Amino acid sequence: MMPQTKQYARSHVIATATVAALVTLAAVPGCASGTSGPGEARAPAAASTPAGATAPDATPAATPSTPQAPAPSPTSAFPLSTAPRTVPAVREHVPARGPGWRPGPEARVVVPPADSAALADEGKLLAGELRIGFAESATPRKGDVELSLGSKGSGAPESYTLTVRDGQVRITGPDQAGVFYGTRTLKQEVSGGRSAPEGTVRDAPAKPQRGLNLDIARKHFTPDWIEDRLREMADLKLNQLGLHFSDDQAFRIESDTHPEIVSTPHLTKAQVRGITALAARLHITVVPEIDSPGHLGAVLRAYPGLQLRDVQGRAVKGAVDIANPASAKLVDELLREYLPLFPGALWNLGADEYQALVYRDPQTSFPQLTTAARQRYGPTARVQDLATGWLNDRADVVRSADRAPAAWNDGFFTGGLAQPARDIQVEYWTGKENGARPPLEYLREGRKVVNLNDEYLYYVLGQPNQFTYPDGRRIYEQWTPLVLRGTAAVPARYAGQILGARLAVWCDLAGAQTQAQVAAGIRLPLAALSQKVWDSRTPALDWPAFKALADRL
Repeated sequence: MMPQTKQYARSHVIATATVAALVTLAAVPGCASGTSGPGEARAPAAASTPAGATAPDATPAATPSTPQAPAPSPTSAFPLSTAPRTVPAVREHVPARGPGWRPGPEARVVVPPADSAALADEGKLLAGELRIGFAESATPRKGDVELSLGSKGSGAPESYTLTVRDGQVRITGPDQAGVFYGTRTLKQEVSGGRSAPEGTVRDAPAKPQRGLNLDIARKHFTPDWIEDRLREMADLKLNQLGLHFSDDQAFRIESDTHPEIVSTPHLTKAQVRGITALAARLHITVVPEIDSPGHLGAVLRAYPGLQLRDVQGRAVKGAVDIANPASAKLVDELLREYLPLFPGALWNLGADEYQALVYRDPQTSFPQLTTAARQRYGPTARVQDLATGWLNDRADVVRSADRAPAAWNDGFFTGGLAQPARDIQVEYWTGKENGARPPLEYLREGRKVVNLNDEYLYYVLGQPNQFTYPDGRRIYEQWTPLVLRGTAAVPARYAGQILGARLAVWCDLAGAQTQAQVAAGIRLPLAALSQKVWDSRTPALDWPAFKALADRL
């Protein structure tokens, strides 16, 4: 009995080790769409021996006293997947077991015929980026990526669901933008030869406005450079590009009604149409800005008779005389000319830094403005009332073309007879300028606000006036959309009124950096901003890990 017992024990160890080795081999995950998935046998070339097991030289022959080991199951065992690493991070990932997905030689991006009109552009873009085929098909094959629209109201705006299962990827959303953002996630997941993890991503932005503001008036940026920024923004799920194209230094877009005001170099209207067309395909809205009644120096060089002058006859830099009806006529002609060029829903009217209002006593210093204000609003009206009337009148112009008006926060005055229209969106950048108030005052009025906090989000070329270039780490670790001024957050109960944020590039010292230097300088701040407006919660990654991810992607 003793020899027989020893023989059985040795055979049992060998059989158990063999099964363990086979299970270990089967557990090696396949990542490509063409590799073995669950339920498919794989034939690895070699495997290491599990720790603690004895490696047999050969499978022993079965004898009546040696029970047969059970045949190994052909089903592969995969570890539970982990969330994809993307910028911005996805908000929710439901893990699953499976091989994941990466582009294979037969893979396609497919769009159902019913959704082709809406999603063909998104599908073709993704197919080109992944170097796979594109097709309209209601029957995706194994290895394919399917894009489709959900029913109306099936999710929040710009939301999407991305599911990786059984060797396929399916991206759905209630709108085109949501599906597009799902493709951005997939693109990042498989970059560098990685695979998209098995499971389901459910994702949506925290804020509806997320983007970059670009001063092309003080510094000319080429169309190619602007379009490169649009592509960069799209991959970061940013959806808004502000274009400040008129200022004291230059007016940078071709004009048919007033060619005399246009500077060299400038963008042609054809180039602008190319920019807005690309932006639309990338689900980015271009928000134009002709700033008035200040910052109009380039226009005033052609129309010096409209220059604002004080009681002593001194010209006020960049300011038009808003008591002169010809000033309003000229600006409105420009607004009406450019409204068709920019089809987006929002228009920034500027309204900031009207220099008449920095005088100690504007009413005495500018009697013509005081007279016009009192003629319009009554005997106690002030110059600020006339400035508010100017803003409201320009808002009427853009509103007549179905554009929503916006203006910088220091163009909203309090305590006057005239009040800014309630629907004008506040672009909050500072509490330091004349007329600027703490953020809570705007929020308590019930106004919608966008965050361009000059403490964190102002990239001012040459760093004049104590400005410093934004630091991605500081934005990532310290700033949230609630931090509208300085470093202090407003109460969280106002979060719904804060529509989002933009990083702002201002070119005060235009020669301080080249286009390439600006692109490099804003890369990490823009990535950090994208994370904080997509998901306002504390990020899961620390800054070094986030930076490494952003550098790789």
